[in-house]
Amino acid sequence: MKSFFESKGFRELLRIVLAVTIGLALGFIITLFVSKDPVGAYKSFLLGPISRLNRIGDWLEESLTLILLGLVICIVFGASQWYIGVEGQMVLGAMAAGCVALYVPIPPLPRILLAFLAAMIVGALWGLIPALLKAYYNANELVTSLMMNTVALKIFEYILKAFIMTPKSRSISSELIEKPFRLPTFIPNLPFLQGIREIWMKQTSVTIMVYIVIAAVIIVYYLLYKTPFGYELRTVGLNTKFAHYGGINVKRTIIMSILVSGLVAGLAGAHLTLAIHNKIISNMTSGLGFEGINIAILAGNNPLGVPIAGLLYGYLRAGSDVMERSSDVSRELVFVIQAMVLLLVTAERLLPTIQKRVADIKENSENGTNGKPDVKNVKEGDSHVA
Repeated sequence: MKSFFESKGFRELLRIVLAVTIGLALGFIITLFVSKDPVGAYKSFLLGPISRLNRIGDWLEESLTLILLGLVICIVFGASQWYIGVEGQMVLGAMAAGCVALYVPIPPLPRILLAFLAAMIVGALWGLIPALLKAYYNANELVTSLMMNTVALKIFEYILKAFIMTPKSRSISSELIEKPFRLPTFIPNLPFLQGIREIWMKQTSVTIMVYIVIAAVIIVYYLLYKTPFGYELRTVGLNTKFAHYGGINVKRTIIMSILVSGLVAGLAGAHLTLAIHNKIISNMTSGLGFEGINIAILAGNNPLGVPIAGLLYGYLRAGSDVMERSSDVSRELVFVIQAMVLLLVTAERLLPTIQKRVADIKENSENGTNGKPDVKNVKEGDSHVA
């Protein structure tokens, strides 16, 4: 038991809990100045997401998408790629899944499976352009992926308005996906669960995506830490030149890291279409893709920490919606809290990183080495990204 409390994982969790606590405390201080009933407003923020079943459902639905987005960023950050094209991959994946669910004339189960497959393929292929530009022309992936996001959103809007939107529609959206072609609830259809199942189906849209997300977390963790590809990816993330001299195909690893992340981003898009909105709508992602960066930072870029970070982040977002509806405080307050938490989490890692760098430089100068990392010490969770 003593070794657990002294472990790196426990210390990391404790630091994040302290950062969140301080962030919430600062948020309450701000609420004191902007609200006529600060206690009531903050109570709705902290307890609102679990006060009703439908609100619990809203929290879980958003958290599932956030967890997938966090996994996307864990993959590319592990390879030292500042790739932020998740938004474009997700929105085009959502459109691909919606088109299959709406227009492909096959039975429900194969249609849903095909919708997932189409979303994943489209998400991966959209990341191929910045991946190739980075691998072969050393183009800055931050710039190219950000530009590709804009292109993807414009393509999405054009196709939706020109080919998918129904003439009689009052909003920029497709027709509703029929129930047989949506994702079913996560509660099995068993006699002794029938009552609970009906209640959840009436008040929430939590689907079998729960199991898919759990599987995705396990697969991404195994891929990054238990396979040769994951070893190569993390080695490239630590030192590209050393990886090249060690015989690793750096270009292939960079390309594959972005393609694999695109598969997961496509899954997130399919979840939006087949479970949350149940149709293709304008502005369906609302900048959600960038939240994956925050999730990965909170999780220490470790896939096993992503579910906790995603649930926490989703809770803050769900609480902000409840607070905005039931008090005089806008949801922008939560953006302040999120920023505070991220600043505290990254700041507490900054000093140890600087100290380690100084110690490494001093040790290398004393030993007369060139500062090359020991690849044997590439351990779980290691990454140059905070």
